[in-house]
Amino acid sequence: MPIYAFVCDACGHEFDRLQKMSDPDPDTCPKCGAHTVKRMLTAPSFRLAGGGWYETDFKKDGDKKRNLAGDGSGGAKPKSDAAPAPAPAAPKPSDS
Repeated sequence: MPIYAFVCDACGHEFDRLQKMSDPDPDTCPKCGAHTVKRMLTAPSFRLAGGGWYETDFKKDGDKKRNLAGDGSGGAKPKSDAAPAPAPAAPKPSDS
């Protein structure tokens, strides 16, 4: 169940409540008893980014271990057995 944050407009009291999404929000402040309670907009306390257990550990053995959220521009990259390409030769100075 998610935790929601609420604030009373009358006294400014802030409180949290663990409730189902289908439960009605409280309408009475537990501190002053006013009927001016509103739900606050809050940021999540964590962020799932990059490679990690949530995208790799729950796959079956037949599935590839790859970055599901990425488009190949920053996630886990497959290892290659090929040797790296040689660096280009430096240009020779011209005799002018």
